[in-house]
Amino acid sequence: MIKTTRRQTLGLMGAGALAASPLSFGASTARAATKITVLNWQGYGTDEKWALEKFKAKTGIEVVHDYFSSEPEMLTKLRTNPGAYDVVLINSARTQQAANEGLIVPVDFAGVPNSANLSPELKDHANLKFGGKTFGVAWVWGITSLAIREGDKKPESYAALADPAFKGKVALFDDAVTGVAIGALLSGQDMNNPSDLKAVGDKLKGFKDNVKLLWSSEDQWNKSFAAKEFDLSVYWSGAAVRSKRNSKLPVEFVVPKEGGIGWLDNLCVPASAPNAKAALDFINYMIDPDFYFEWATKVGAPASASAAAMEKLPADDLNRVIHKQAYLKTMTIQSALPDDRREAFNNLWQEVKASYAG
Repeated sequence: MIKTTRRQTLGLMGAGALAASPLSFGASTARAATKITVLNWQGYGTDEKWALEKFKAKTGIEVVHDYFSSEPEMLTKLRTNPGAYDVVLINSARTQQAANEGLIVPVDFAGVPNSANLSPELKDHANLKFGGKTFGVAWVWGITSLAIREGDKKPESYAALADPAFKGKVALFDDAVTGVAIGALLSGQDMNNPSDLKAVGDKLKGFKDNVKLLWSSEDQWNKSFAAKEFDLSVYWSGAAVRSKRNSKLPVEFVVPKEGGIGWLDNLCVPASAPNAKAALDFINYMIDPDFYFEWATKVGAPASASAAAMEKLPADDLNRVIHKQAYLKTMTIQSALPDDRREAFNNLWQEVKASYAG
């Protein structure tokens, strides 16, 4: 999910810092906007028709969208279409790269009053900071951790993936970054920058006798779990909500003692945004507890970065039950990976998978 090269980091420091100056907001706030453009994944919260109608009725601002199908495409669109976008969704692992390139500007939190309700662990996360300033408004988050069949003993550690009790009953997400993160957490290392990849590989190879399935999609996971092909799995928190609520599967989501593998999406204002003030108005609406309540209960949403929004959900709401606020203090959020480290992770994962097949 992250591709930041040393050349980008070093070569773009000067231009990026200048373009990212808060002065970028000046010219765009001269007159009230009547339309803004948001760049996001399609169907990801900001383009809910009912929400946009409510926002327009409240502010008079029409919201239109453009979409990307990958994070590199999102960055390319920002680079090649100056002045086209007012708000952009960026995974926090990409935020520093975008800030460094001068593609986004620091957040003026005075224009985002609902930010007072953001969980401090997310609002002030290091991924969102560059040059001592915050470049994104934390929006939604989730965790990759463990899922267990209801009735089975809840695992206390990722080490359960190697427990003989689950021989032939484990499913792993077929993803190098996730695999390395689990091996790093089990070997007491920084999951974003482990220093001993051999120790990581040894931990992962220790799962060999238990691994039944390497899954790559939520649909595949649901069908295989329903068919009782496995009982313990690496899984996504939001998917666990959907599997239990929508597919009626007997699954429990567990975050073990090593903590979850977290991700955080944030909403940013491009440096060339023609309507920066209106952009902040829309971002403020996107973290409003009332908006989130409808999105989460009527449509289905990731966990909100707003503590007030999560507290507005019913106490027994699956989204609230699974995304415990306590996890914010124990999970590690995925950060940017330079190309050489990503390549090393991919090479190790291929080696581990070959050991499973051997």
